[in-house]
Amino acid sequence: MTDTILEVRGLDMHFAIGGGLFRKPTTVVRAVDDISFDVYRGETFGIVGESGSGKTTLGRCIMQILEPTGGSIHFTGQGREPVQLVGGDRKKLRTIWRDIRMVFQDPQSSLNPRLRVIDLVGQCLRKSEGLKGQKLAERVSVLLEQVGLRKEFLLRFPNAFSGGQRQRLGIARALATNPQLIIADEAVSALDVSIQAQTLNLLQDLQDAFDLTYVFIAHDLAVVEHVCDRIAVMYLGQVVELSTTDELFRAPKHPYTRALLDAVPIPDPRARRGTRKRVAVSDGSASAIGCRFASRCPHATDLCRETTPPKRSVNGADVLCHYAGEI
Repeated sequence: MTDTILEVRGLDMHFAIGGGLFRKPTTVVRAVDDISFDVYRGETFGIVGESGSGKTTLGRCIMQILEPTGGSIHFTGQGREPVQLVGGDRKKLRTIWRDIRMVFQDPQSSLNPRLRVIDLVGQCLRKSEGLKGQKLAERVSVLLEQVGLRKEFLLRFPNAFSGGQRQRLGIARALATNPQLIIADEAVSALDVSIQAQTLNLLQDLQDAFDLTYVFIAHDLAVVEHVCDRIAVMYLGQVVELSTTDELFRAPKHPYTRALLDAVPIPDPRARRGTRKRVAVSDGSASAIGCRFASRCPHATDLCRETTPPKRSVNGADVLCHYAGEI
């Protein structure tokens, strides 16, 4: 039986917008809408979608940076009973945050420019383990070496590093408490292509060395294909397809997934010509009823526009489409 480390059920994150000081909000944005999935220990679980799909909001709900408006998130640490994160007591959850850490998208803004490396990476060690002085310096030096940085960098400030090095500092900070689950939110999207490859290789090496589990959030399909075991495809707040990486790239079941794959550039013009039908992707709007992709789907019928599609299982993939497996 597969060991589940994270269980998400019926998760919602809705934002009320519009209105004013004495007026009610005019509309509700369903950034995360009734999402459910499991993450298995030791795997890399990918969440992919275009900008505005809700993937970053989903990651922040897991970390409780944002408090979800509904649903549940259960985390099962090694040798622990499942813990409910949504609505949990903050004091009790502090020990859980040692096991769940996050690597943010922009290493420039996620690192305090006024703190030295020893303080950036070591501040959680001061709070959780009471380390200070030489013991703290030694521990941070080990973390730096684990992510490919020299211990001589201890007293430097973030502005002395390149973008790739700053992201390595972010990874070192996430590793400081010996976590079991790391949420990587667009962890390589702000980096040059060559630095992306180095960072991805580093993440995979660390996963093997420390038995880590990743929730890997990205919009680059080439990246998630390279690193992820399973992938959830998000569209306007919903997971429209969840499948193994091999199955998703071999035979995508949802029209939106096919649209994303069609948008990937192919270097050879002869290979591009006439291979797949192009489908327009989202402009950020969604119908209140029916399938949210119906207005852009070439296979849409009146059923799609009038009735919300149920989740269907097709060849091991969970697909939110009336005609999954038929088109």
